[in-house]
Amino acid sequence: MKAQKTKIDTLTKCYAVSPLKYKGEELMLIAAEKQDACNLYDLNGKKLSVIWDGPGGTMSIVPLFEPDGAFLATQRFYSPNDSADANIVYVAPENIEQNKWKIRKILDMPFLHRFDILERGGVKYLFMCTIKSAHQYKDDWTSPGKVYAGILPNNFDGENAAAESFKIKEIKSGLTKNHGYTKDVHNGVETAIVSAENGVYRFTPPEMPDGDWKIEMLIDSPASDAIMADMNGDGKKEILVISPFHGDNISIYEDVNGTYKKVYEHPEPAEFSHAITYGNVFGKDYVFIGHRKGKRRLFAFYYDSEKKCYAFDILDEDAGGANAALFKKDGKALLAVTNREIDEIALYELLS
Repeated sequence: MKAQKTKIDTLTKCYAVSPLKYKGEELMLIAAEKQDACNLYDLNGKKLSVIWDGPGGTMSIVPLFEPDGAFLATQRFYSPNDSADANIVYVAPENIEQNKWKIRKILDMPFLHRFDILERGGVKYLFMCTIKSAHQYKDDWTSPGKVYAGILPNNFDGENAAAESFKIKEIKSGLTKNHGYTKDVHNGVETAIVSAENGVYRFTPPEMPDGDWKIEMLIDSPASDAIMADMNGDGKKEILVISPFHGDNISIYEDVNGTYKKVYEHPEPAEFSHAITYGNVFGKDYVFIGHRKGKRRLFAFYYDSEKKCYAFDILDEDAGGANAALFKKDGKALLAVTNREIDEIALYELLS
């Protein structure tokens, strides 16, 4: 695989990236890690709107089902050392062309790093991961992170939900450096893959809202991020893991009789690996990884069916991707990457 890169904008410490559908068109949201903007772009790279100029600190963006163009996002998580004031805001368009958006804080959640919405049985669960639980000094990891879940009210519109209405409960504690999250559909159910110093876990929502979440440990070694994809096409998903926290190791685990075994390790360190996403391109599953120190490369990992081994292509260097998302437009596969280390928002057209 190769990539044709287009720089579409400059945004200081650009970080979060997410799709957003509005008036039937798929667009993309890009937000800054530090005290800077959140912008809306089309898939040609044109900036359509400035949603906010601050406060920034946006780690996660989650599109909503309705109203059209609405989403949730974190604000005020500026780093693991400066995230005690993190919260979730509700955002909806009022007049995109005039940069008018409704923005309302709906929930304070100190140290909230990743969150998403998981749906099961018609119930929408707000799933939240805090990177730690308290902070006394720089690089203080003595208070492990937790996982919380709540329920989005019916017909949620950002106005009909006070914090207490989410019925938030703690579902797991003791997760040191609780950093990584990806969604995975498993046996037809939306589940959460969570990565921490303790290992990689799968969280499955309950069958009924008052039931217990199912929590399974998939890998017991430290991990920063993990994503599941059927790279080798055998019908069982592999786990690609970045380790340890903000680490330089990239590994792939296969399901061997119900236990995940390491079968591949990237041949050289990829310092501060961070961006991670996957998608089916050219008929096979690829996992895309960007790392933020050293050579700051962007990789495409895949399974080479002729050589019967895992392989990778280098799509870019000296970039420093923090997050990435895959889009499809007019028969093209486009990878949007926030190259945080050079303040660059880039679109990569993927080529065979």
